Amino acid sequence: MPDAPPPPVRKSESTTRVLFQLRRWARPALPRIALGGLTALGASLLALAVPQVLRVIVNGPLLGQGSTRGVVLGASVVLTLGVLEAFLVWCRRALILTPGTGVERDMRTDLFRHLLDLPVEFHDRWPGGQLLSRIMSDLSTIRRWTVFGLVMLLVSATTVLVGVALMIWTSPVLGVVYLVGAVPMIWLGFRFREDYKVVARRARDQAGDLATTVEESVHGIRVLKAFGRGEDALDDFARQADELRTTEVHKARTLSRVSFALGAIPEAVLAVSLAIGVYLSAHDHLSVGALVAFFATAAVVNNPVERLGMLLAMTLDARAATDRYLQVMETSSTVQDPERPVVLPPADPAGSVVELVDVGFTHPGAGSTAILDGVDLRLEPGETMALVGLTGSGKTTLLQLVPRLYDVTAGSVRIDGVDVRHLSRADLRGAVSVAFEDPILFSASVRENVLLGTDLTGPEADALVDEALDVARAGFAYALPDGLDTVIGEEGLSLSGGQRQRIALARAIAVRPRVLVLDDPLSALDVTTEAAVTGRLRQMLTGTTTLVVAHRPSTVALADRVAVLEDGRITGVGRHAELLATHPHYRYVLTALSTRDTDDALEEVRR
Repeated sequence: MPDAPPPPVRKSESTTRVLFQLRRWARPALPRIALGGLTALGASLLALAVPQVLRVIVNGPLLGQGSTRGVVLGASVVLTLGVLEAFLVWCRRALILTPGTGVERDMRTDLFRHLLDLPVEFHDRWPGGQLLSRIMSDLSTIRRWTVFGLVMLLVSATTVLVGVALMIWTSPVLGVVYLVGAVPMIWLGFRFREDYKVVARRARDQAGDLATTVEESVHGIRVLKAFGRGEDALDDFARQADELRTTEVHKARTLSRVSFALGAIPEAVLAVSLAIGVYLSAHDHLSVGALVAFFATAAVVNNPVERLGMLLAMTLDARAATDRYLQVMETSSTVQDPERPVVLPPADPAGSVVELVDVGFTHPGAGSTAILDGVDLRLEPGETMALVGLTGSGKTTLLQLVPRLYDVTAGSVRIDGVDVRHLSRADLRGAVSVAFEDPILFSASVRENVLLGTDLTGPEADALVDEALDVARAGFAYALPDGLDTVIGEEGLSLSGGQRQRIALARAIAVRPRVLVLDDPLSALDVTTEAAVTGRLRQMLTGTTTLVVAHRPSTVALADRVAVLEDGRITGVGRHAELLATHPHYRYVLTALSTRDTDDALEEVRR
């Protein structure tokens, strides 16, 4: 396959526009999030009310009337406001936490559903670690921003506006001084946003690359150990980890600078305001109560001001995470169901007709290089056709066009006269079953792996599993520790290659398909086992039209006819003896396959 192009990048959009697109998933949770925001705002406003109570206490009972009762009453009011504030803070958390996790769950489920819907072509281009980081860490970041960052950013901004208005109302002179100090903070905020936005996206992309490295190393651990390249893998991982660390340190330094400024500037402004306030109070231009209220309000306002740096960083992190999430979600599937799917005609007991008519295929991003070019092939009902060709001739690609793992770029693939693109993918893949040379099994029991393509349960499912395992000569499964309920582990790597292939073959057979597509599913078996499986397949495949890629001569024995694929075209179709006598390239291919088969047998004897 050609080198895969890099994943596409979304067009640049403003932070507000990007985050606004989360409304699609956040809409069901918005009422509770909004209510939680109102309770948080109420708590902040109660905090701002306390300085006004202090102003009344200082100017009245404390300095004016000297009333102990007035002071006690005022203290009781302050205590009541504090208790209400604490209660509202608790309400915010109780209201927002559950719907926030619901938003994360829905987004994660939608992303996984979309990944399952996207064609193989997409997964050829995207590293698994990048997808894993999006569905896990990016969505966790979005959830934290939804339940805390968004609410507190709005509440903090409102608190600052209301607080500054109260400060100006309390003392216009001191309020203007405080506003003048806000100018450099606004400028720093804009600078911080531009710098942090870039580095936040870079850090998330690097984290995805690092996850890809871990995934590849874990899956390829046997190869790394066998070739003694563990240290090289470690060096590569350490280099990427160091790059990520450098980026994260850059993020931290950027945030620390703005946090320092947002903390230092207001304090410096308050120092200046204190000197001016004392002067105004000494000359009876400002009451002591108003002075106390101003600085108490400033203390309340300074908390959200200092928090703005952290909240802005959370917002920009959420923006980068959302952008990466939407980058996948906005990728449309090139293999889709038709608007009005056609239904296949009832199955003929003799089997289905499979036709490839002038089929062409070019991998996306492969330029003008065609893998298949003008392929014409017809499989008769119930026939088993072997597909033979040299490595790189396009055999596996041709097989994947039948169940629409890829779509043809020219011509058509038809089953019983119906173009597969006119069928729903569910109906098509219920009619066509596939077994690959490199089988992938799932972390589930043997029984669940075999029944993957069916919905049967109970005794009927058990009978089907027994039959499929018998045909695939996979009786070893019954001797596993828990029999057919043995969990075989990630990708089935706890089994041998031949065992995995036989379970994968049983899985394909259990579907009882109209069309069976086999990509050399017996390559890991010894000759004796292959002969036994081949014999049972011949009995089982009556009424099933089968297309099988043959990578060694013994597999050709399974076929009624043989098709020769040469340079992306079918150059010969016939029985084995006919082609052997009339087709030079077929003889050459068989010679090459026989040599490889002999080499494999000798290597097995040496082992």
